[in-house]
Amino acid sequence: MRWAVPLTSSVTLLLQGCAGVQSALDPSGDEAERIGTLTWLLIAFSMVVFIAVLLAAGVAIFGRERWRARLAGEKLVVGGGLVFPIAALTVLLGYGFYLMSLGSPSAEQGGLRIEVVGEQWWWRVTYVEGTGRRIESANEIRLPVGRPVEIELTSADVIHSFWVPRLAGKLDMIPGHKNTLTLHPTKPGLSRGQCAEYCGGPHALMSFYVIAMPEDEFATWLEREAADAAPPARNLAMGQALFLSAGCGACHAVRGTRARGTIGPDLTHVGGRLSLAAAALENDVSAFVRWIRDGQHVKPENRMPPYEIFTDQELRQLASYLDQLR
Repeated sequence: MRWAVPLTSSVTLLLQGCAGVQSALDPSGDEAERIGTLTWLLIAFSMVVFIAVLLAAGVAIFGRERWRARLAGEKLVVGGGLVFPIAALTVLLGYGFYLMSLGSPSAEQGGLRIEVVGEQWWWRVTYVEGTGRRIESANEIRLPVGRPVEIELTSADVIHSFWVPRLAGKLDMIPGHKNTLTLHPTKPGLSRGQCAEYCGGPHALMSFYVIAMPEDEFATWLEREAADAAPPARNLAMGQALFLSAGCGACHAVRGTRARGTIGPDLTHVGGRLSLAAAALENDVSAFVRWIRDGQHVKPENRMPPYEIFTDQELRQLASYLDQLR
């Protein structure tokens, strides 16, 4: 049948939206699970109403005279057009309020807190421990499974919006104001987040990943993240020299070196992240080369100028140095 292939393709595409790292219909966090429950309930209710309306329309057009007369009766009009919608929507609204009012467990008082600052067009991420130790990273968030963590959100320039569909609803990031969101991942895995408020320029390329990890793995990772960058191997020393001599340290920090810039993302462990340029590129040597040389084509209007001063060999050396910062 001619329609079988297009129908199968359409259904497959629709089902793909029900799963994946950025699907609200595939939750892996406490709040997202409640949002998912409410979403499926509303979808099911809407489908029942839709089918009922189709059946009524079919009877009105093709049904017998006696059935059509019943459809036109005052009782059905009042019951189906007034009483049922008011009662059903009131119940759904009440249940929605109840479900969302349950809230996630509160983050531990004096425990881990994560500050996220939206900047055009990337994310500054700082882990703040109960002891006051601050560990800066960028464009990626790691969380312990089963432990609610407070995320403090603000913006350094315009209004952004923090949204990780698999973990929670979205929340705006407003200059000069701090909003708080609690993320409580219920299982390990990878989620993708996105700026959900148009912030100019390459807004669509302002994304990030959230990695939920078992508690012991997270603790090990956080200690490694807090450490200074390891000295490069001898064959990568030229890449470090290029990084420092070209002025990269004026904008970026690599702890353990004299690069202490704060304008751009902290690169101390950039090679260990899942992506580059706020999830615009995969993380490997070739991606570093492309970003340094031609970042404006990858992400137009981003704040980093293209560096055309390096030879191909120098670019490779610099990229290899950055790639080993793990």
